[in-house]
Amino acid sequence: MAMNDDQTEGDSRGWIERLGHFLAGEPKDREELMRVLREAQKRNLLDPEALSMIEGVLQVSELRVRDIMIPRAQTVVVPQDAELETIFPLVVETAHSRYPVIGEDRTQVVGVLLVKDLFARGLNNPTLTVRDIMRCAQFVPESKRLNVLLREFRATRNHMAIVVDEYGAAAGLVTIEDVLEQIVGDIDDEYDDFEGEDYIFRRGAHDYTVKALMPVEEFNDYFAASLDDEEFDTVGGLIVQQAGHLPKRGEKITLGRYRFEVLRADNRRLHLLRLSLLEETQDSGAEE
Repeated sequence: MAMNDDQTEGDSRGWIERLGHFLAGEPKDREELMRVLREAQKRNLLDPEALSMIEGVLQVSELRVRDIMIPRAQTVVVPQDAELETIFPLVVETAHSRYPVIGEDRTQVVGVLLVKDLFARGLNNPTLTVRDIMRCAQFVPESKRLNVLLREFRATRNHMAIVVDEYGAAAGLVTIEDVLEQIVGDIDDEYDDFEGEDYIFRRGAHDYTVKALMPVEEFNDYFAASLDDEEFDTVGGLIVQQAGHLPKRGEKITLGRYRFEVLRADNRRLHLLRLSLLEETQDSGAEE
């Protein structure tokens, strides 16, 4: 028994020495480093969440802005000539803290509107235009690496940047939260009160929040619906099939009388959906 304990202790010292070697000097490659770190996690010397964050940090150095940006077609924008009093309904409905300000069209972003500025000045001066209170926008190319972008966000204290293509046209936007979520996973937001094992949360008479992992069979039972559960097991899978692609945040898909809006998604799958029950049955279809 003592021999086994000595052997275990020796093995532990051995891999710790290897880990120290890799961290003190330069690992031969990233895969070799990750093997050592995964071994540390298996031996309970490294927390699983810590390992996940380390992997996220390494991934951020490889990803580029184009990999995580919100495409132009899915951004919520405000025109520079709009009077502030006309912007309040949009802000209440979408609940964002920042909005790109556009000129002639969505490809021409001329600034950023902060909601705190809107409320600070718009309540007493409703006829001012967005141009009067907008701030300068930060522009970044699609090819910029995320680790570089994160450093720039920290240096400038900006929380959002406009992504431009090779011709200088706005291609989308990216936020500091989008970058950080690549490292730490989903960051708490207004939807995080919806936790636990339940798949669905009722917010109003015709308004629900639904987890994308909800089995279609359970959805059908809950709403007395007849969504197809033959090919896909989950609501998220059914929506991806209907849309023909992986929908991004803010995208809406209608299945009969059920309209889904993507609240949370990453580059691999859907996480959280808003469900609105329509008054009349509509043909199934994906909305752009």
